[in-house]
Amino acid sequence: MASESLPPFLQLWPTDLPVAVDASEPCQNAVYRHSDPLGSSHVLWWPFATALEPSAEPTVILFIPGNPGLLGFYTPFLSTLYEKAVASGSTSLAILAHSYLGHTPGLVDRTTFSHPERVGLTSQVHALVEVVDSIKSIYGAGTRIVLVGHSVGTWTALQVLKARHDGIAEVFLLFPTITHIVKTPNGRRLWWLFKRPFPRLVSTASPLTRLLPLQVFSVILGDWPSTQLQVLLKLVHSPPCVFSALTMANDEMETIRELDIVLLDENRHRICIYFGDRDHWVGEQREAILRVFNPEPDSVRVVHGHSDIPHAFCINHGEPVAEQCYEWLKSASLI
Repeated sequence: MASESLPPFLQLWPTDLPVAVDASEPCQNAVYRHSDPLGSSHVLWWPFATALEPSAEPTVILFIPGNPGLLGFYTPFLSTLYEKAVASGSTSLAILAHSYLGHTPGLVDRTTFSHPERVGLTSQVHALVEVVDSIKSIYGAGTRIVLVGHSVGTWTALQVLKARHDGIAEVFLLFPTITHIVKTPNGRRLWWLFKRPFPRLVSTASPLTRLLPLQVFSVILGDWPSTQLQVLLKLVHSPPCVFSALTMANDEMETIRELDIVLLDENRHRICIYFGDRDHWVGEQREAILRVFNPEPDSVRVVHGHSDIPHAFCINHGEPVAEQCYEWLKSASLI
């Protein structure tokens, strides 16, 4: 894919940094340079299929991952969504996937240990608002931006919606962790791991995983494709990235509390939600969300996923979730 297809607010992924995704994917590795002191974020860009006409109203999907925010986990999902849109004849749709600050090996260093606030939720939201502004600046005020968030990315997406309310066309929330994460089954079980001193201790010990052969991970995570295992290894071999992921997780436990009822109610016409059947990062909070959102019977805006599709859908089930997002795009006349 030619470098000319990159928008001007992105830079090609430097050759001296490790490639984060399979080169066969129909996307480009790139970097977004944020304002100080945010630093840089890894992004993936799926370009418009053809040059935009002057009268076009382009659609740009801004994808926000879960934690850890390594985009390599999501390329099967996003590539499937992009290819379905292009195959349907859509030429004015592009996808920009944005990682979390501090989560990408090669774009984070040990200074993160002394500045944990740089990888907290407030910084992550500010970074994404900058991206929304860049998209609008380059492609025009009429650009339809669709926020697609997974897990904590759903909460982040709602904060971006709040900050740029008139600039967002639709919001897709996949496995939403938007209220009281600490009260979910996994939150109750793991909250202590995210408290000091554990992020520092775990990240310091993480290089020891280099001593383990890939076969060990293959046995422990037996259903993971080899490409997904490679993404995981890049994370656990990077102490600053491990520290960032655990530190941000602690911020999630402390910050994501009461459900933003007003925001959900005011934007119910442009929010779509996908729930897992058994999701231990959502748990009983699903019913709380449904009570507030109160969808119409048989509403296409709320989908209860198949029991085989877990919270971490991106590992093995990207394609069926991409199919659902594609249907939402069509129903909203965005492709």
